[in-house]
Amino acid sequence: MSETTDKSSLGEWSQRLLAAIFLGGQVIVHLIKGKIHRRNILEQMAEVGPDSLFIALVTAVFVGAVFTIQVAREFINFGAGNVVGGVLALALTRELSPVLTAVILAGRVGSAFAAEIGTMRVTEQIDALLVLKTDPIDYLVIPRILACCLMLPILTLLSLVTGMMGGLLIATNVYNLSDTAFVDSARNFLGLWDIVSAMIKACCFGIFIAIIGCNWGLTTTGGAKGVGQSTTTAVVTSLLVIFISNFFLSWLMFQGPGNSISLPGL
Repeated sequence: MSETTDKSSLGEWSQRLLAAIFLGGQVIVHLIKGKIHRRNILEQMAEVGPDSLFIALVTAVFVGAVFTIQVAREFINFGAGNVVGGVLALALTRELSPVLTAVILAGRVGSAFAAEIGTMRVTEQIDALLVLKTDPIDYLVIPRILACCLMLPILTLLSLVTGMMGGLLIATNVYNLSDTAFVDSARNFLGLWDIVSAMIKACCFGIFIAIIGCNWGLTTTGGAKGVGQSTTTAVVTSLLVIFISNFFLSWLMFQGPGNSISLPGL
């Protein structure tokens, strides 16, 4: 009995994931036609950006501090304490900042999208929009996608700066490293492409979070219980897509041997 239930759940999940892909295609078509509700976009940008800023920055501070604690001692033992800032900068820029900020938004914003639109679905508010000749994709989905696509890179950049500050505090106060050496190594290690790649990742993650959250909301059935299930599944699916897509994006952006860690005189 449970095996049958698992198979049906997997089948339903696969169908909704396929529907999310089609929803992404519909969004592209609607954007080409130039159907944009500016007021809705500004409202969603406020929800995605400023309302998520505090938790994103607090997370970044402690992630940067913890990473420095784990790395600084080992590097000091090897006589390479002057590169701690650069290693932290690379880790935050390429992976930690975009991924962790996206995870936070998946839990906070993606779940809100699924719950809000799912409630509108089960209470027939979506049908009311159709009766009023208002396309739900134009009115509900596109503003959320554009908001996530625009705000997540900004949050990622702010998280990067805050994470570096957290690492700097630990490096200077706990391990007595020079703040000048910390900042100089970060500047020497980081390249323009590292920042650009972080923004590209954040933009892609924002699109995935919004599409999955909106799609799971639009395909909600079964009343209040269905809304709860859709919200949970949307968050889990968003996290899964973030981690899988992060692998492929990293593989495309950073193939082959790099020279970020090459140090003068070594």
